[in-house]
Amino acid sequence: MRVRALTIRILRQFFRDKRTMAMMIVAPILILTMLNLVFNGKDYHPKIGLVKVPELIINQLDFKDAKITKYENSKLANEDLKDRKLDGYLLFDKQVPGITLEGSDPSKNKAVMTAVQKAFKPLMQKGNQGDFKVHYLHGSDSMTQFDYFGPVLLGYFAFFFVFLIAGVSFLRERTSGTLERLLSSPLRRWEIVAGYVLGFGVFTMIQAAIITWYSIYVLDMMMKGSFLLVLLINLLLSLSALTLGILLSAFANNEMQMIQFIPLVIVPQIFFSGLFDLDTISDWLSWIGPLTPLYYGANALREVMVRGYGWSHIYIDLLVLLALSVLFMVLNVAALKKYRNI
Repeated sequence: MRVRALTIRILRQFFRDKRTMAMMIVAPILILTMLNLVFNGKDYHPKIGLVKVPELIINQLDFKDAKITKYENSKLANEDLKDRKLDGYLLFDKQVPGITLEGSDPSKNKAVMTAVQKAFKPLMQKGNQGDFKVHYLHGSDSMTQFDYFGPVLLGYFAFFFVFLIAGVSFLRERTSGTLERLLSSPLRRWEIVAGYVLGFGVFTMIQAAIITWYSIYVLDMMMKGSFLLVLLINLLLSLSALTLGILLSAFANNEMQMIQFIPLVIVPQIFFSGLFDLDTISDWLSWIGPLTPLYYGANALREVMVRGYGWSHIYIDLLVLLALSVLFMVLNVAALKKYRNI
């Protein structure tokens, strides 16, 4: 009887908490649906350029699994390769085919090589289908999947833990009465928000610096660009996680409800961060990516760490991250009105 009474009490707690009940049902359905849309998306067809390839040879090639673009010279092909409009291009130099790969994504490199070898197979003697001169714009033949996905994971884990710690910590400030006492003081709402952001921001800076240093110099994650730029990107990404976590904590009454935001806010972002190929995601779903901070942070990290680019290639991503952080701070100030107008 006592076990039965305890069981009934637990069940009643669940049924009374409609938010938890909905989360237990909605969150798995949402995540499984997104996984289905990601993994059952379009097949990826590599984008390959043809430069100075004789028309007689082109007519004999079968590139049915690739998107082909013809170029008059390698300069034009190189420009599109840098802009990632191409995954690689084929150039005939003294009748010897050479392939230049964009190189930053090993899976796309493999897709290009497979498509080219398959297309040239009828023209080559048995055993010579791999006789190509291969050049890389970025990366090398020794580049691993971890080198490509590492920057995304670096940004994702920094974002995740800052979001969680900031949200739970600010929630405790509310439930312990600290926030109420601050609201009754002469402090303005924006001063309270700024103080919390700066306070948590110091810890965020330390965390970002340690994680970035460890990933690059201990785990030997690929690093072609500036360490300072990587650190700046992580700081801005963490700032957006910090302000978003504080904002959403205003809509939670306890730690459990704060954690419930993870499958709705954090998990979906990983699908649009570049960990999965965005070219294969359903078109009607791809618009979500540009609304998420991790989309810009992961792109900037990959531009610097894998491709070796500088400020001119990432400043838009950084400005968007900064703008999102400012937006979340403004919403935080507005959210404090629900506790007290001062």
